[in-house]
Amino acid sequence: MSIAIENFVKAIYKNNSNNAKDTKPGNIAKKLGISSAAATDMAKKLAVKDLLHYQKYQELQLTEKGKKMALSVVRKHRLWEAFLFKMFDMSLHDIHKEAELLEHQTSDLLADKISAYLGHPKFDPHGDPIPNANGEITTIDTSISLANAEEGKHYVISRLMSDDKEFFEFCAHHKLKYGHEVLVSKQFINNKMTELSVENNTILLNQDFTTLIYVNAIN
Repeated sequence: MSIAIENFVKAIYKNNSNNAKDTKPGNIAKKLGISSAAATDMAKKLAVKDLLHYQKYQELQLTEKGKKMALSVVRKHRLWEAFLFKMFDMSLHDIHKEAELLEHQTSDLLADKISAYLGHPKFDPHGDPIPNANGEITTIDTSISLANAEEGKHYVISRLMSDDKEFFEFCAHHKLKYGHEVLVSKQFINNKMTELSVENNTILLNQDFTTLIYVNAIN
């Protein structure tokens, strides 16, 4: 399959996995940086290939065949991120950018070799789950966004759901990293702001950030 097709089904899968579940052609077009017309044309072509279900003005839904393809691409992408992070200590933005290129040139055999070398990791450095060789995500996600976290509770960062360079630079500067502990000291509900304590430093985040950072409560 072409890179364009792999990116299209991956975008549908990822958009369907987030809170918004915005998989209409126009939203997929924005994700991929193409026109709405081009996204609609691609959707119609992939429906013929039995990779997705297409109905005018409706959300795009992957078929089992399409989901299998998307998960294969996602697996390779996240394995490359884990490999590049481990081997070269690259930034979260840079490993994402490089993995976008490498995922399309990687055979299933090489993906399996990378996974074995890394000890079959279940998560990438962003905290995103890595599908296994059968295209299955075996982990159970119990995380919540910081926007929904409770005041006065301690949490561990479990996921950074973005591919924006400035977002990752901000997180790195303030030690908001996968696996790090934070205290939600105050939720400003009306103003949609969250105050955090991270290693004795206080950070105030707006909802643009708190909806992208996912955490698990520390019991």
